[in-house]
Amino acid sequence: MTALLEVSDLAVVFHTKRGPVHAVDGLGFSVERGEVLGIVGESGSGKSVTLRAITRLLHGAEVTGRVNWQGEDVLAMDTERLRRMRGGQIGMVFQEPMAALNPVLSIGLQITETLIAHTQLDAAGRRARALELLDLVGIAAGRTRLAQFPHEFSGGMRQRAMIAIALAANPALLLADEPTTALDVTIQDQILRLLRGLVDDLGMALVLVTHDLGVIAETCDRVAVMYAGRLCETGAVAPVFAAPRHAYTKALLGAMPGQGQDALVAIPGMAPRLDAPALGCAFAPRCAFRLPVCDTTRPALREFGPAQSSACHAAEALAS
Repeated sequence: MTALLEVSDLAVVFHTKRGPVHAVDGLGFSVERGEVLGIVGESGSGKSVTLRAITRLLHGAEVTGRVNWQGEDVLAMDTERLRRMRGGQIGMVFQEPMAALNPVLSIGLQITETLIAHTQLDAAGRRARALELLDLVGIAAGRTRLAQFPHEFSGGMRQRAMIAIALAANPALLLADEPTTALDVTIQDQILRLLRGLVDDLGMALVLVTHDLGVIAETCDRVAVMYAGRLCETGAVAPVFAAPRHAYTKALLGAMPGQGQDALVAIPGMAPRLDAPALGCAFAPRCAFRLPVCDTTRPALREFGPAQSSACHAAEALAS
């Protein structure tokens, strides 16, 4: 099956006074129609930057590699083609809806803006579509809600409104950047069920960025584990969680509650500085399975069965 989105050798560098910051370093993954891919890792691992690089929403950054969207390279698109793709074919749910939504425009107007840009609907059709979208994401009393402003919505409702805006033009791919941040567990569960249900009902693909492995386990088909801008491990959720082939994945799983241990096992040390990329494995200074080769040679991504790949020199030791 041909991938809907295929990212290869993606690199993002921010040039600062302290030197170049390598926020994303040689990343590659693909997403197929109807699939949910979860991208997980600690804060600063490059997850959010990756989503913005895919849609060219980064300013002041050097982005290289290839982002293949249905046969076209996004990084080579002209301005008009890029405008049609954003919001029309690829929707985006940002991490903090209160910052992403315009506080002085009604929710209805913000949905309508997307419909004007990406559909041929007239005013009556746009209003009907806006009401349909609010109903789709579980916001009741749609006629009243369309006239209200973001500050009149609760946190969970603002997130639902963001999802409605992202879905307005029926995109084939939805990018969701930690859509449950700062929500209580009940609302978080509702949002995740909503996203999964939309994928199943509408047949679109979803890339879900999170730092919560529990969210990955409940929502995603495949997982990509990132660390210091690099891809550590990827594959179907079940085999990766059952038998991780990268020391970082194993450490993340060990730090999760409910793993049978009496106390959580913290990952020692600190994440590396991205303005001084490691010659070898970026996780080596914090790794319990560290080998001499980890300090000198960057591990290549290797396949371990049909549903799992890992970039770890100690992959065989982990399996045993």
